[in-house]
Amino acid sequence: MNYPQTTDTLLEARWIVPVEPAGAVLRDHAIVIDQGRIRAIMPSAEARAQFAPRERIVLGHHALIPGLINLHTHAAMSLMRGMADDLALMEWLNNHIWPAETGCVDTRFVFDGTRLACAEMLRAGITCFNDMYFFPEAAVEAVLASGMRATIGMIAIDFPTAYASDADDYLAKGLALRDAYNAHPLLSFCFAPHAPFTVSDKVFTRILTYAEQLDCRIHIHLHETDDEIGNSLKAHGVRPIERLLKLGLLGPNLIAVHMIHLTDDEIGLIAQQGCTVAHCPSSNLKLAGGFAPINSFLCAGINVGLGTDGAASNNRLDMFGEMRLAALLAKGQSGRADTLPAWQALQMATLNGARALGLDGLTGSLLAGKAADITAVDFSGLELTPCYDPVSHLVYAAGREHVSHVWVDGKMLLNEGELTTLEEQELLLKAEFWRQQLEAGQRDRRMDDQGNGK
Repeated sequence: MNYPQTTDTLLEARWIVPVEPAGAVLRDHAIVIDQGRIRAIMPSAEARAQFAPRERIVLGHHALIPGLINLHTHAAMSLMRGMADDLALMEWLNNHIWPAETGCVDTRFVFDGTRLACAEMLRAGITCFNDMYFFPEAAVEAVLASGMRATIGMIAIDFPTAYASDADDYLAKGLALRDAYNAHPLLSFCFAPHAPFTVSDKVFTRILTYAEQLDCRIHIHLHETDDEIGNSLKAHGVRPIERLLKLGLLGPNLIAVHMIHLTDDEIGLIAQQGCTVAHCPSSNLKLAGGFAPINSFLCAGINVGLGTDGAASNNRLDMFGEMRLAALLAKGQSGRADTLPAWQALQMATLNGARALGLDGLTGSLLAGKAADITAVDFSGLELTPCYDPVSHLVYAAGREHVSHVWVDGKMLLNEGELTTLEEQELLLKAEFWRQQLEAGQRDRRMDDQGNGK
């Protein structure tokens, strides 16, 4: 006689969208979870017969999808949401963001801001994010407090900040942090040189050496504005992509963020070198950077993932919004309604991001053996009824407000819309404290400018 096998959780749903194979939809299936991993996916009736779960969860009106992966963000900048809107990128950076960071950003700011971002992302179905910001040790603490998965950027920039005095200091601190936490199951690390216009050839060369030795990704803003390209031509005699090619940085480990202004030859080069593009459509539009040539990227076979950028330039950490906008923009640019269909937009927000981070053996799709990083989307509302195609609904109709449950490594971090690891009231109080600090800093800078006759 065969007895049911003991397991941790049996998670049953109306639909499961595993992402692999592409476009697949499983109806009335269950995910068997044990010790943080997906043990099996099978019809619910078979699962109930074969397994004796310690916990059985039935979501009769829901779709289960892989946890969403935010391929580019600056999590702590959630505390700057809406602080300096409707400005061009360099004015935004030079006159508002960088001065505010000089005045306020420290370990406390990054810890509180990253926890705030983690709370927002979990409630939006995001289980993993790729971060780039100062004081990454504080971001690590916030990530571990939340239970999320994250790739932490070892930031490098040529000018001093409160975090580090020079490039050597940035890299030394980043590498020490990686050494301390690299074995943690929820954490991975990448080098995060800010941009070609803030990092020298010498520093890029050092980063490349370390990245090759450690098999680490490199995460960088690239070809975001026309000014960036023009300034590179003046300073280096070549466009940024050609400069990085000459330095040896183009390759499968490079995650190039934004990638708006490219020639056909540069697109071919990115494809040939196997780079990934992190597409941030909302931020690109809000900062008036332009329209990334996503259709050309996809036709060239380039891996494209989706990111929100930071909440200071989006202003939402909302991957459902990014999926929908990416799909609609691609159709509008191409003049073809079949460009970037819903299943492909969902893949960009999940598996493609995992591939970019080297985590596709662990997360990004729902397969036996992978981590149980799962998001449940409630389809019971009027605005999602009727449903003919759940994948279409996920991209074109559903929003982050429909996310009901989130698991990372089999641990439930969101239960019926309620956070289980982070305290909402505390986060609200911390956010208000930092708003007051940032506004006081803005007032002081205005008074200084007036006193200096500016």
